[in-house]
Amino acid sequence: MSPAGCSHVNGFKVDNWKQNLRVIYQCFVWSGSAETRKRKAKSCVCHMCGAHLNRLHSCLHCVFFGCFSKKHIHDHAKNKRHNLAIDLLYGGIYCFVCQDYIYDKDMEQIAKEEQRKAWKLQGIGEKYSMWEPTKRELELLRHNPKRRKITANCTIGLRALSGVLLGSPLSSHSLPVAAPRLDSRRHLAGYEQQDAHEFLIAALDVLHRHCKDDNGKKANNPNHCNCIIDQIFTGGLQSDVTCQVCHGVSTTIDPFWDISLDLPGSSTPFWPLSPGSDGSVVNGDSHPTGATTLTDCLRRFTRPEHLGSSAKIKCSGCHSYQESTKQLTMKRLPIVACFHLKRFEHSAKLRRKITTYVSFPLELDMTPFMASSKESRMNGQYQQPVDSLNNDNKYSLFAVVNHQGTLESGHYTTFIRQHKDQWFKCDDAIITKASIKDVLDSEGYLLFYHKQFLEYE
Repeated sequence: MSPAGCSHVNGFKVDNWKQNLRVIYQCFVWSGSAETRKRKAKSCVCHMCGAHLNRLHSCLHCVFFGCFSKKHIHDHAKNKRHNLAIDLLYGGIYCFVCQDYIYDKDMEQIAKEEQRKAWKLQGIGEKYSMWEPTKRELELLRHNPKRRKITANCTIGLRALSGVLLGSPLSSHSLPVAAPRLDSRRHLAGYEQQDAHEFLIAALDVLHRHCKDDNGKKANNPNHCNCIIDQIFTGGLQSDVTCQVCHGVSTTIDPFWDISLDLPGSSTPFWPLSPGSDGSVVNGDSHPTGATTLTDCLRRFTRPEHLGSSAKIKCSGCHSYQESTKQLTMKRLPIVACFHLKRFEHSAKLRRKITTYVSFPLELDMTPFMASSKESRMNGQYQQPVDSLNNDNKYSLFAVVNHQGTLESGHYTTFIRQHKDQWFKCDDAIITKASIKDVLDSEGYLLFYHKQFLEYE
């Protein structure tokens, strides 16, 4: 699809297309009057199976109603070559060539106008007021390319990863109004199914490369950038390689945007869980006996790993190649921490999705996994810090991305926290309230936590 939008709508925009589209919205989508609601209830059934539900769509080229879930509308589109259909519940336009819901400025304007008319007929007025920039505001934005939104009480958005990327409840800044396109990630373009984790990293990378510091100059050191992406998402991962002969330690610190965690059930052996996973309270949240927790995955991630004789390193102290151990810890924590549960396994012999349930808490204490806490950790075990009043490393859960389906195909949904204990589930265009139990019982693919306390420079 071109940057201008879907080109297949041009085949629909002939003769009296605007009036025809208005009639469809009036009679079969918004249905403002009692008469149109009765007509919709009577007429809007699938012409193939007679069902009222199953995401009913109407063909825009002829009088045909078909189920989207059972692909009856797809069969009609293929047989008749009618490429466009409208969702009779939400009013979205679907293109069967692009295989996705599309945006067209003219159609969107008609949909908004007819929706307002329907609300007025029902006597409920405007349900919400959508912000659109005025001509004056557009002019200001053109002359101030570095203009940023600053709000006193930002809340997380309600649309999957865009809510994580376009706003943070913890920062007085948000991203520039016009975010760069993912033009450099050609494999993410179009409408093929993509991995949410891969998209997140690609989006952060593009935004990071396009953002500039407050002086308008790109940072010379990519590890010490002052852009909004690094301020919120970037942490420091410390790697300590210890020689097994002289016990000399070589330390490197690398930036990270996320932590990818192995799961039980993968081909990589998962180390024996510590006694802390016997049903006791871990990181402020209890979990069933025998269940793997996010804390268990972090313990495995930060355990010392023996590299073996096949991976000897040249020790600067011994001046020769020696066996060593490697241990990862957190040197610096980001404001927003993203944990990627590695549910998709790709190897030479195996390709599958790992469905192991991982219990994750509403509140997470990262102190045991800090480099400063390394001395209290032995062989992957750790001792709970005595100072329980230290809140610098404590996090709160605010978003969970879930994958439903298999390795070959599936669907992403997201749980987003708007206020304390107020959660919403985002399923494409459908946003519904969710309970904390719904969130914690979900499978989990990407887990987003924010710091509870911030220090400002």
